[in-house]
Amino acid sequence: MVELLNAIADADPEYEDFAVWGYGEVLVQAWQRQSAIVRMARNVELGVRFDLDGLEVGVAWWYAPSEQVERYRAAVADPGTGRRLVAIVRKLEREGFALSGDLLKRPLRGYPADHPRAELLRHRSVIASRPLGCEDWIHTAAAADRVLAAFAQLRPLTRWLVKNVAQQRP
Repeated sequence: MVELLNAIADADPEYEDFAVWGYGEVLVQAWQRQSAIVRMARNVELGVRFDLDGLEVGVAWWYAPSEQVERYRAAVADPGTGRRLVAIVRKLEREGFALSGDLLKRPLRGYPADHPRAELLRHRSVIASRPLGCEDWIHTAAAADRVLAAFAQLRPLTRWLVKNVAQQRP
């Protein structure tokens, strides 16, 4: 995993700030998987997970402080940035990524239930992920190329989260 992340960082310096989680973590059955993250901003991380099913990649905005959650909801509600997020999410879903995260059970108070982005407003975290599988390429340098290609697909969502949620505006 470290070698894979080093190859990714060598290919694109934007991915240099990474950490690899080893075995024995608090995770259930941690011996069956290894995870790594690339920090893009506070609470925004690209992730790579290797387990018995192969590699999986994703981006996550999670464990966010209340200020970030408020910025996220304001950006989703805004006609410009909200529509942009919808377009990004739809494209990722067409490319095979699944959107998940921690959701409120009901529509967010203060917004109409029929708000055009009501589902996105319910998010307290956003995770977009996709399995890459476990083919013969996984043991070659092609693994780094596939992860880099997936990171490139995730770049619009990552940048949206960094710009609109993670960074404080003056």
